[in-house]
Amino acid sequence: MPLATTLFPDPITLSEAASDAASGMFGDLDAQEILLEYVPYYSDPPYAVAIFGLAVGVLCGLTFAKVIQNRLEGWKQDRLTLLPLARIETVAPAIGIVLGITLFIGGILQVFGFGGATALLVALLLSLLTAGGLWVQLARLMAQVDAGTFKAVDFDNFDQFF
Repeated sequence: MPLATTLFPDPITLSEAASDAASGMFGDLDAQEILLEYVPYYSDPPYAVAIFGLAVGVLCGLTFAKVIQNRLEGWKQDRLTLLPLARIETVAPAIGIVLGITLFIGGILQVFGFGGATALLVALLLSLLTAGGLWVQLARLMAQVDAGTFKAVDFDNFDQFF
């Protein structure tokens, strides 16, 4: 049998099509397989969302670090106050970090099979809880620096953080 006839079988006749339609079968496909033929399937997981979120998170993180560094330099040179921490130049990059990391975690969860809304909701909750805890700790450390009671941070002793 030639290769062309095995790859491309002859089309069915009208009488065969009518008998397939009457029996509810469509050649060698059942109704569920035909339904799946028309369901949109996206073969690529949302890698672009994850990469975009990571890029936004890193860029906003670098911006946030530079803003905090500039404020510490201003405090060291001119004794400018470090508080309140919630100024537009610090809040905007912090929000960008939260949104970027939310997109990153949400995209990664979608790669592993989570639904879009569920993945983004879980990612948003994780990002907000983590960012909120870090914001509180940064505000406490800035208050200690501003008051002059700052001492070396011991990361092995977690009692000082809570």
